[in-house]
Amino acid sequence: MGLKENAAALAGEALPGTLVAERVEFKAAPDLEEPDLGDLSQDAERVSAIAAWSRVMGEIRAISKDGDFDGGRAGKFKFRGIEQALNSFGPACRKHGVLVIQHRVETEYRDITTNSGGKMRECTALVTFRIYGPDGSHFDSQAAGEASDSGGRSTPKAQSIALRTLLINNGLVPTEDRDADRDNFERGESNVRSAASYMQEVFDPGTSASRLRQVYQELVSTRIATALVRNEIGEDEEIGKLVIRLGKDRAASGGHVGHELGGFAEACPACAERSQADREMAGAVA
Repeated sequence: MGLKENAAALAGEALPGTLVAERVEFKAAPDLEEPDLGDLSQDAERVSAIAAWSRVMGEIRAISKDGDFDGGRAGKFKFRGIEQALNSFGPACRKHGVLVIQHRVETEYRDITTNSGGKMRECTALVTFRIYGPDGSHFDSQAAGEASDSGGRSTPKAQSIALRTLLINNGLVPTEDRDADRDNFERGESNVRSAASYMQEVFDPGTSASRLRQVYQELVSTRIATALVRNEIGEDEEIGKLVIRLGKDRAASGGHVGHELGGFAEACPACAERSQADREMAGAVA
């Protein structure tokens, strides 16, 4: 480097043939307005954790669902995120001298596969939080969180969800959304068959054992299996027990219906199947 280059360097000028970086201007950060926390020392030693937390609850009037989730086929919904919860509870907890400490974490992990074939790690975390008041007293509360991630972030995600759940649930924070109970409707009468309406089908010799099993399931699902009906000898019997008894008799007959045991009827499915088998056998022998 010659005298000319040395002089240029000392003067702060760029040397010939060198790249000059753009000058970066640094600006002072804007003054952020801090919330008025009041006198934190006032009655600090006399307020318990429960009393201080109730004061925090009094500060948080509502947190609206401003977050939008679009999971494709998993559905779309609005939610309240961890940042919204912290932005609301943070200043209030500091004002009233409340500490929310993560005391114990119990985690479970499993590997999952997405619909597109990607691999993810799922974490389920049960977090025990310890909430301290100004007088040093505390109480514990648990919240669970579940999250999955393809990297190594499923655990902190699950813990963040647990913290959000704790703050919102323990703070009884409303959303100020429309109350679902404001909408009401009258339930229409469902078309449920009566026990008597099954009697003709149950006593029909052509009703198969499989159909009787289906009838019994219908009776149970509509809660009328214990209804009393007149059986074949004129005595009262629960329709469910009647159907079971007749179904066992039909099953014991080998599926033959519409005729006496040992007889033959063209309308009987079992007889038709046996007749077809006999014809096929006769054709094979011929």
